[in-house]
Amino acid sequence: MKPPTSLLLLVLPGMGLAQGAPPLMVSLTQAVVRTVTENGKVTEQRLPLPGSVRPGDVLVQAVTARNTSGHALVNVALKLPVPASTVYLAPDGALPQGVRPEYSIDGGKTFAPAPLKRTVTVTENGRSVTREVEVRPNEYQAVRWTIATLPAGAEQKLGFRVQVR
Repeated sequence: MKPPTSLLLLVLPGMGLAQGAPPLMVSLTQAVVRTVTENGKVTEQRLPLPGSVRPGDVLVQAVTARNTSGHALVNVALKLPVPASTVYLAPDGALPQGVRPEYSIDGGKTFAPAPLKRTVTVTENGRSVTREVEVRPNEYQAVRWTIATLPAGAEQKLGFRVQVR
C-alpha cells in the first residue's frame, strides 16, 4: 500500500504577505515508526519517506514551521489533516509551551480543544433523549496548532501519530 498523502494548510491570522520571501517556511515530513531491539533494549526507529505502508503501521505526521522574517510572528496557526485511510492516535511527544492544539471532527471546518463533545439523540425507555458525549481521539479528522509567538529565525516542529487502517 502506498503511504497516505497529506495536505498541509497554513493560516497566518491577521498577517498580510508582502511581495518577496514569505515570512514562514513550512515543511511536512512523514515517517513509519518501527519498534526494534538493540543490545537488549527496545527502542523506536523512524523510517522517513516510506515507500509503502501496511495496515497497522504507525506513522508520524510532522510539520515544521520556520520564521524567516526579521521579527516575531504572532498567533501562527498550522492545520494538518489526518490522512485518509488512517486514524489519529496521539500527539507525537509533548507540546511545547505557547502552543495550543485544537481538533476537528468535521474535516477541518471547525476546531476546539480536547476533549471534543458531540450531541447525540438516543432512545431510552421509548423516549428520545439528547446527550452530550465525548468524541474519541480516533474520530479526529484534523489538528490545528496555534503558536502564540514564533521568534525571528526560530523553528517549531509539531506532529501527531496515526495508524494505517
